[in-house]
Amino acid sequence: MSDTASVSSSFGAFVGRQIDDLNKVKTTTSASFNSVLHHVEATVGLRPKTGFTTSGTTYEANTLTGKTKAVFDSAFDVTKSALHIKP
Repeated sequence: MSDTASVSSSFGAFVGRQIDDLNKVKTTTSASFNSVLHHVEATVGLRPKTGFTTSGTTYEANTLTGKTKAVFDSAFDVTKSALHIKP
């Protein structure tokens, strides 16, 4: 009888460790995924990088949309300057 109880106890401890390890992996994976998702959203411009503001020049300048707009505005200004066009 004691051998069966020992095996049962060892098996229970083994299963418990496996469940704990799986929970740790789940937590780590979830945190990593959330971090990557936040980074992608901030890069694309779906969410602010930091702070509470979701509009304004500082926020827009750090998004992909803002950077693209800045490049087009700069190219437009250079073209106007080269062709001597005044507003």
